[in-house]
Amino acid sequence: MSSPRSNTADDLVQLGRPDRFDGRHVNMPLELGSTIVFDTLAAFEAARDARYETGTMYYGRYGNDASFKLETMLAELEGADNVTLTSSGVAAITMALMSFVSPGAHLLVADHVYGNTRVFCDGVLTRMGVQVSYFDPMIGAGVADLIRDTTCAIMFEAPGSGTFEVPDVPAITGAARAAGVPTILDGTWATPIFCQPLALGVDVVIASMSKYLSGHSDCMLGMIACTADHTAVIRKTTFAFGDKTGGQEVFLALRGLRTLKMRMEHFDKAGRDMAAWFAQQPQVKTVLHPAFDTCPGHAHWARDFSGAAGLFGVVFHPCSDEQVRAFVDALNHFGIGVSWGGYESLVLPVTPQRSAGTWDEDGQLVRFNIGLEAPDTLKADLAAALPHLKTAAE
Repeated sequence: MSSPRSNTADDLVQLGRPDRFDGRHVNMPLELGSTIVFDTLAAFEAARDARYETGTMYYGRYGNDASFKLETMLAELEGADNVTLTSSGVAAITMALMSFVSPGAHLLVADHVYGNTRVFCDGVLTRMGVQVSYFDPMIGAGVADLIRDTTCAIMFEAPGSGTFEVPDVPAITGAARAAGVPTILDGTWATPIFCQPLALGVDVVIASMSKYLSGHSDCMLGMIACTADHTAVIRKTTFAFGDKTGGQEVFLALRGLRTLKMRMEHFDKAGRDMAAWFAQQPQVKTVLHPAFDTCPGHAHWARDFSGAAGLFGVVFHPCSDEQVRAFVDALNHFGIGVSWGGYESLVLPVTPQRSAGTWDEDGQLVRFNIGLEAPDTLKADLAAALPHLKTAAE
């Protein structure tokens, strides 16, 4: 496994581009195609035998020059031995899990995972005979006590989806490696700009490229980055399911990645600014932002991350659902929608799901994605809508 590149700003400009020659395009062209032809049967057979390897042109479903450049670029950024592209972030989750599970196997899943991860585990894997156990994401090295002889993998997130607690990643991966169990981490929030989970002992990192990595809310794409030990099974599983990335999505991701570092630096600064502003409002009970000590696991974030995304949660003092709806509907500069990581600010009430424990906060949890708008504009918009909610004194 290679280590993360030292100069990410240069890498984002130079990697994944056309080979150097005079008169070249600045960007990779949109590449479309299904059938790939060969001049000799021997050349075809060689490509067929190497079809799971990044860089082998065999058939359009296995990739082309543009998708291979994107995979190679992402592997450099993640410090991975290989990256496999998928058609969405959910496909990255399901393909990674399917690479390790089997009937009768035991899967450990952190209780704070993305809702669709839970849906897949409970609705699909259990029907296959996989035993799924949810665990407290803050258990750290204590996860060792939950590992069985049949445990096939440990799936978790950093930070958690919706509730933003940051687990002790090295403690979990250390316990897993001691038991010979691979770990899968959803690293969509931080991107490789702010965290390289493979360097913390994680075996497989997945991400929804529909979010920060592409950055413009117009691309459905996912990725699975891994160490060499798991490359073959992940690529073979993904291609066996027929999952395929589109040429336009690859083009948009390569283009979007060029500005990833500067976008993440903006979201880090603007997100902290907005979170600090929220913390001063009388309607706010607590702010769930990993960069603030009010967020569980803040010390883990400070140790393992170099920055923060612009996505965080705010717990408002107890009030009615109708009041929350009135607050959200009164906002003019926050779109209401799923996903995040684009240039537009978003807002969405959240109801955390828990199996291993309970969500103890008695306030109303709302998730905010801070986009590229001026923070003062967002603050003014929020200030006008906050009177719909109760303060601690009411």
